[in-house]
Amino acid sequence: MRARTKNHWKEMVALTGLLVMVLSAPFAFGQSKKNKNIKAGTNPAQQPRLVFDIRELVWPNPPAVARVKYVNMLTGEKIDWGAINPKTGKKKRSWMDRLAGSDPDALAGSGVKVPYQLIRPYGIAVDAEGRIYTADQGVDAIFIFDAQKQSVELIRNGYEAHFGLMNGLAVDDNDRLFVSDMKLRQILVFDAKHKFEMGFGNDVLGRPGGIAIDRENRFLYVVDTDKDIVDVFDADSFKLLRHIGTPGKKHTLTEPGTFSLPSSVALDKEGNVYVTDTLNNRVEIFDPDGNFISMFGKNNDGPAGFTRPKGIAVDSDKNVWVMDTYQDRLKVFDQEGRLLAYIGGHGNYPGQFMAGFGVAIDAHDRVITSEQWPGRLQVFQYVTNAEAEKAKREQSPSEKAAPSGQNGTANKKDSAAQ
Repeated sequence: MRARTKNHWKEMVALTGLLVMVLSAPFAFGQSKKNKNIKAGTNPAQQPRLVFDIRELVWPNPPAVARVKYVNMLTGEKIDWGAINPKTGKKKRSWMDRLAGSDPDALAGSGVKVPYQLIRPYGIAVDAEGRIYTADQGVDAIFIFDAQKQSVELIRNGYEAHFGLMNGLAVDDNDRLFVSDMKLRQILVFDAKHKFEMGFGNDVLGRPGGIAIDRENRFLYVVDTDKDIVDVFDADSFKLLRHIGTPGKKHTLTEPGTFSLPSSVALDKEGNVYVTDTLNNRVEIFDPDGNFISMFGKNNDGPAGFTRPKGIAVDSDKNVWVMDTYQDRLKVFDQEGRLLAYIGGHGNYPGQFMAGFGVAIDAHDRVITSEQWPGRLQVFQYVTNAEAEKAKREQSPSEKAAPSGQNGTANKKDSAAQ
C-alpha cells in the first residue's frame, strides 16, 4: 500500500465530494433515458415521482472511472403481490368493518403464506458458491440468498436451530457456517448442508460479536464485546489459542492494542487482523500473531472521523471498509488510515443507509452491507486498482494519435498528474 502513487490517492480522495453530490441529489437518477420503468406515450403525471435506474448508479459519476458500482438490494423472500392482494374478488368493506377498523382482505386467516422479510440483519458472510448469509435478530433466522438460483433459504430458530441472539457470521473453505450467539455466549457450527453440528466457547466467552475466519491458518477470530478482547480459536479443534487485548477493564482502556467495546473483526490476504474499536472510535490492525501494527481514526462526525464504527472488511487491494453506524456512512481507507472515499448518509435510497451495521467483501470484491431501518442488504461491486487502470487506459486517446514530433506518452503522464 505504501507504493500507491499520489495520483491514485488524489483520485480516490476526490470520490468523497462526488459521493456527496450524487447522494444529495437522488432525483437526478430518475432522468435516465434508458429507464424502462417509464413507458413512452404515457402521461408523466401518472408516473412515479421518483424512479431509480440502478444499472447506472456508480461512484464517482462518469466520465470519471467508476470505483464502486451499485448491484442489488436484498430484502427477503420473493413476495407474490398478486396472491397477497389480488385485483379481482376483493371484498367490499362493510360499515361494520370500517367502524371496527378491520379489513376483510387482511392476511390473518386468509391462508396466504407471508414471505419472510429482513427486519434487523447484523452479521454477513459469503460462501464459496457466492451465497450471501445474514443473521437477522428480528426474524430470529439466518437468511441465505442464492443469486444464481434466485432463491432464499432460512435457518430458523425453533426449527433448524436454536438461537438466543445471533450477531456475527463466518464461513470456512468447507462451507461450514460459524455463528456467534450473544445470549447463549457461544459459537454455533453448521455443516455445508446447514445442519447443526455443535456449539463451543461458552466457558470463555462473555458476549461474542463479530467473527472472522483465517481459512489458510485455520484461526477463528471472535470479538468479545463484554471482555474487550478478540479471542482466537483453532477453527478445527475449537480450542482457545490466545486473545488480543486486555480484559476486565470495563471499556475504559484507550492505549494502542487495547479495546473499548469492540464490534467487528476482518482479515486481509496476509492474515492481518482489523478490529473496529467502537467506543474509542478507531480501527486497530494486528499481525497474524496478534502483535499490534497500527491504528487510525478519531472521534468526529466528519467523513474521515468515526462516531461508532461497527462493521469492517478488507478488499483485494487492502483498502479498509468501515460502516459508521451513527453517520450511516460506508467509508474506505488505505492502510495508513487516509480516507479514500465514502458512500451514504441517512436515507432509504440505494447507496444510503439507515442504522447501517455490517459489511463483508467476498473473493470477487463484492461489498455487502446490512442495515436495520428498513431491514435490507445492499450489494456493491468494488472496481480494483488494476481494473480502474485498465478502464482509464481504454478511455485515454491512443498514443498513435499524437502529432508527429510530440511525445504522446509524456502528454498522457502530464494529463494524469493534473
